[in-house]
Amino acid sequence: MNSFQVSRHVGREHSYRTAGRVLAAVLAGTAVVTQMRSRKAERENPPSGRFIEVGGLRLHYVERGSGQPLVLLHGNGSMIQDFETSGLLDLAAERYRVIAFDRPGYGHSERPRSTIWTPAAQADLLHAALQMLGVSRSIVLGHSWGASVAVALGLRHPEAVQALVLASGYYYPTVRADVALMSGPAVPIVGDVLRYTIAPIVANLMVPGVLRKIFGPAPVPARFAQFPIGLALRPGQLRASAAESALMIPDAIALRAHYRELKMPVVIVAGADDKLVTTERQSARLHADIPQSTFHSMPGIGHMVHHSAPHSVLAAIDEAARAVATPALSSNRPLAA
Repeated sequence: MNSFQVSRHVGREHSYRTAGRVLAAVLAGTAVVTQMRSRKAERENPPSGRFIEVGGLRLHYVERGSGQPLVLLHGNGSMIQDFETSGLLDLAAERYRVIAFDRPGYGHSERPRSTIWTPAAQADLLHAALQMLGVSRSIVLGHSWGASVAVALGLRHPEAVQALVLASGYYYPTVRADVALMSGPAVPIVGDVLRYTIAPIVANLMVPGVLRKIFGPAPVPARFAQFPIGLALRPGQLRASAAESALMIPDAIALRAHYRELKMPVVIVAGADDKLVTTERQSARLHADIPQSTFHSMPGIGHMVHHSAPHSVLAAIDEAARAVATPALSSNRPLAA
């Protein structure tokens, strides 16, 4: 190697070291900003409910109303405030004893990394929590990813589930490029770096487009401005969301052969124009697979049915309650708007 080559090699190494230092400084800076934003979001949105410890894990839940127990399970990336800002929680609390959980890793609930939080694992955890709360039987509503947890609860603990209300769920495996993109923060080491540095920033930039997609073609309701986006962008919650994105297709594969084993009444609701989950391929197909189910497809509404049509979702809950009290499910007549 001549002197020119040596000089060129040394210069290249120096450039690499400089670039590495700059990258490390940028990542360190974004990590500090992320931590500051996370603490600020937690200060501004303290727990609004109570905590229950199940197997060493602290679960946050809100309980309102009285009467027949109704359990609300939110979707991926969300938390209890999703049901609060939609108005569904307060509407249902006028007729039911409503218990809404922050599922593991969301809101103010813990999510130990030692467990793979499949729908089955979450179902077992929530069943134990409900037993501790003195709820032996309940109607269970699950939205989106929460619908998979609700189905698992009905399959694994049928004696505890009087009826299911499944909203905008994903039940059958399909090819989805977005799953790979959204799963990054769950990858060990690399994902940890991402979710403490650039992932929250990128996710924040994506929020307006994501909201248009999940609510469309309906508008984003004004009340949704109260939803604490800052809590959803914390590193821990981003990891929970990414992990559930990675589990989405495998869980659908695992559950699809068992839907006919559900024996309790099942009311299925979905937006006919859902841009995130194809209603005909998912909810309509599930209805065909469960003989004792009813299905309501809502025109002009997207994935967030409980926000765009909370009274219709409440009507679905009432339908499930009537089915518990009577020998046969009610017909597929349109739900009240």
